[in-house]
This record gives sequence, C-alpha cells and structure tokens, in this order.
Amino acid sequence: MLFLILNSTRTPLGSERTPPQDPGMDGPERRTSRRIREKQNQEKNQILSPKCLTYTSEKNDSEEEDDIEEAEVKDDKESLPGYREGLSEYELERLENIRQNQAFLHSLNLPQISEALRPKPKPTQKGLKREKTETEMLPVRKSLRLQNKGPQRAITVDTTSYAAREPEEKPKKAPGPIPLDPINLDEHVRMPEDLVKLWNEVPLKQETGTSDLKSYQQMLQKLSINDSCVVKVVQDRICSAAFHPTSSNLLMAAGDKSGHLGLWKPDASWGNDGVIYFEPHSRAITSMAFSFHPCNLITVSYDGSARSMDLEKAVFDEVYRSSSGLKSFDFLSTDCSTLLLGEWNGDVAVVDRRTEKAYESLYTMALNPLRCVHVHPVQQHYFVAAESRFVNVYDLRHLKRNNNLAVGELIGHSRGVASAFFSPLTGNRVLTTCMDNMIRVFDTSLMNGRSPVLNSIKHNMQTGRWLSKLSAVWDSKQQDCFVIGSVDRPRRMQVYHESGRRLHTFQNMDHLTTVCSITAFHPSRNTLLGGNSSGRLHIFTDSFIN
Repeated sequence: MLFLILNSTRTPLGSERTPPQDPGMDGPERRTSRRIREKQNQEKNQILSPKCLTYTSEKNDSEEEDDIEEAEVKDDKESLPGYREGLSEYELERLENIRQNQAFLHSLNLPQISEALRPKPKPTQKGLKREKTETEMLPVRKSLRLQNKGPQRAITVDTTSYAAREPEEKPKKAPGPIPLDPINLDEHVRMPEDLVKLWNEVPLKQETGTSDLKSYQQMLQKLSINDSCVVKVVQDRICSAAFHPTSSNLLMAAGDKSGHLGLWKPDASWGNDGVIYFEPHSRAITSMAFSFHPCNLITVSYDGSARSMDLEKAVFDEVYRSSSGLKSFDFLSTDCSTLLLGEWNGDVAVVDRRTEKAYESLYTMALNPLRCVHVHPVQQHYFVAAESRFVNVYDLRHLKRNNNLAVGELIGHSRGVASAFFSPLTGNRVLTTCMDNMIRVFDTSLMNGRSPVLNSIKHNMQTGRWLSKLSAVWDSKQQDCFVIGSVDRPRRMQVYHESGRRLHTFQNMDHLTTVCSITAFHPSRNTLLGGNSSGRLHIFTDSFIN
C-alpha cells in the first residue's frame, strides 16, 4: 500500500509543477518586491545606531579620559563643513579632507597674490603728443611672367636696404636771427606773461658752503617722483637739458637730436601740459646753458650755429656760426658775455656777444674732435678739453693759433672721453667720463704737469647708437658729489661722492622705466632731472607738483 501512495504523488511525465501563487499577484513581481525589502533592511542595518550610555555613579580615571576624548571627537566632527547627524565614516572623512584643503588654500594668500600680479594701469602720457608718421607703401612685387614681360638679361637691382638708407638732412637755418614762433601754439599768439615774468626773474645767490654728507644723503632720500613729474618735452632723443636758475618755480629746457627745443613748467596751463616747443636748429642741440643779466638761453648745435634765446625780443639771435659742428661751450666771464666754444674739428673759439665780430680768437687744439670744453670756476683763464682719448688743461693766456701745449695732462683713458668738468666751487677736481667703463676723479689743485688720479669708479657706459652718451655731472650745491645715469635694470640714476662711495640710487618701477642719459641738478633747489631717448624729462623733487 505504501508503494501505491508514493506512486500517486508522482507528477506525470510531460507535466510542469507550478508554485503556489497568491491571489491577485504574479510570480516575478513578488520576487522583485522581496529583493527591494531585503536591500532596504540592509541599508538600515548599516546606519550607526546611537549608543546607549548607562549611568554609573562610580568611574575610574581611564573611563573619564575616554569620555573626554569622545566628546572632543564629537566636537571636531560637528565643526566640519556640512556636518549633520547620521553621517557615515566615509562621509566624515570626506568632510575632514575638505576642511584641510580649505585651510591650505587659505594659508596660500591667493587673493593677495592675484591682486599683486594684476597689471597696473599705465600712467597717462603728458606733454607733447607723438607725431604719427605715415608708412611708405612699397609697390607689390610681381614676377616678369605676371607682368607679361619676357626674360631680361641686364637687370639693375638696388642692393641698399630700405632701413639702411640715410634720411635726408634738413636744410640749415638761415644766418641771422630767427623768429621765436612756438610750434605747438597758434599763430600770432603771444608768449604767456607768466613765462616772461619767470624768465626775467633774478635768481638768488648760491650758497658757497657745502653740507656734510649725512645731511646731503638725507636730502637725496626725500626726493620723489609721481605722475606729474614725467612729461614729453621734445619729440626725439634728448641730447642736452638745463634748469632755469630761478628758485621760485621749476622751469626746464631740453634739446633733441632734430634741433627742437622744449620749455616745460610743471604746473603751467599753456601749451601741452606746460610745454612750449620751438625749432631753432636743424640738427642736434648738443649743449645749452642759461645766462644772467639779462637771462638768455644759449644753445649750440651740430649744424654749426650757436644761438641765444631772448623772450623779450622774441627771437633766437645768432651768436656764432662755424663750418664745423659745435659740440660744447662754457662761459668765460661771470656776466656770461664771453663764450668759449669747442668745435668738432678740434678748434676752440672765443666769442664776445657784445661785439659784432665773428670771434675774438680761434685756436687749433688738436686734430681730434673736441667732445667737451669747460672753464675753471675761479681761474677762468684755465679750461679743460676732452680730445678723443686725451684730456688736457690749457691756459688761454699762452695759446697760439697752432701747436699749443697743455699746462696739465689727465692721463689714463684707454678709449674715447665723453666729458670732463671742473668741480663747481673750487675747480680742484676734474670729473671725466670715459667709454672704457670708468669714471675718474683727478686732482687739479696744482697745474704743474700730470694731475694724479684720486679715484676710479667702474660704470657701464655702453649705451649703443640709439641712446645719448652717459655723462657724469657735478652737483653745484655739493661740490664733491656728482650724478650719472645708468643702463642697468631696473632703470636708475646714481649719486656718488668723489671718493667712489655711492650715496643714493634713484629708482621707481612706475615712472622711471627708461635710461636717462642726460642728468642735471638744480642750482639752488633740491631737484634732479633726467632725460631719455623718447624726449621725456623725469624730475625727482621734494616739493609736490599739482
């Protein structure tokens, strides 16, 4: 019977067993819902359940320390950015990494660094505006085939490059006086009355005493420059510059390589930001100086003419004319009526402006060109001449037309000498600037042959062909100190003592960004100027300019 019961429970061949089903639900849907419920239960089990702490009245020291550590950890977690209850260990670690990264970025001071690296706005350009030059349109080059021409045997080709062609020289100015007509002012406009009044102002007498080096150095440190102290005075490269001797206001003059002359008063309203522009010469103005009683501006040029600017007469009077170019000059008398002019061909001319003669005397010093002449401030019959590589001191009382002998020799220069100047008050020193990268100070207290070298200062003089030559010049208020420009970066002007000690360096990353080859101190005020190859003057002063 047991056999029969087992056989009755077997499934017949070819039939399928189906699991029992709930009413109203299919089999696959039921399995899916079960899996979802199991997954939800697993996620609930993964969430950390809050620990139940049981209170006991008695705790040992180790348990209390554990409680304190747990409280500190809890406080640290709550201080994390974005913390909330119920976060997993992974999420807490992620928030801790975010906090550490934010603290690291904050320690780098990136906002301050980005602000410092942001380019500063360029200062506004004051003075004359740059002249727009039209570029020459060259014809389009075409082959002979495109020009429908056959082969040519003889073809003439201009091998001179366009850049190497020499510019046409401007014609020389006519002899005689030239009208004083400003270029940047309207026609028939009179000169400003303020300028004429300032021009004729009697300068104060200079103090003959010199201050000690410490106070002088403190004065130099007070000089500064701002936006109003940089102005374009002429269009081309500055070759010479000078201060008007008045002490009530600042008035400067600058001459460029094209023969233009610019006058600049910083706080004036005339012209272009206080600049008035003239053209008294046809070539470079190599030297200039103001005379007294009456006040005139004497300029000499490579065009061979020396002129005197007279505002009251409104003319540029011709003082001297030579077939050779004029390089430098100096006054032979205290009233500035007699001039000593050095010509490029090696001659020296003595001219008296009160007479109608072309010159009083003419001497041939050497076959080499004269780059600089300067008169002794006390014994005015002595003058120093820079003749190529030689620097000599001559006595006007014993000069002849030719074959002149020097009373003093300043030897030691191995290359061309750019300038040589007596010290301003006593003349006991001569300051030379040489292209062998040396500045030398000679002792000329005794004119008895060779003058000894007191000090030699190494200074880079290699300016190239596009810049004016560097030249060290004395400060007339401090006879043992001088200033010179520099080609080093950052751009600067440096003041030295005759012993070779550098007293101060003028630098400014915003306003002094070019080489100032031409430098000069004001004769009575604490002001320094520097002229560059773009026609701009930079002034360092202790008085604020509006």
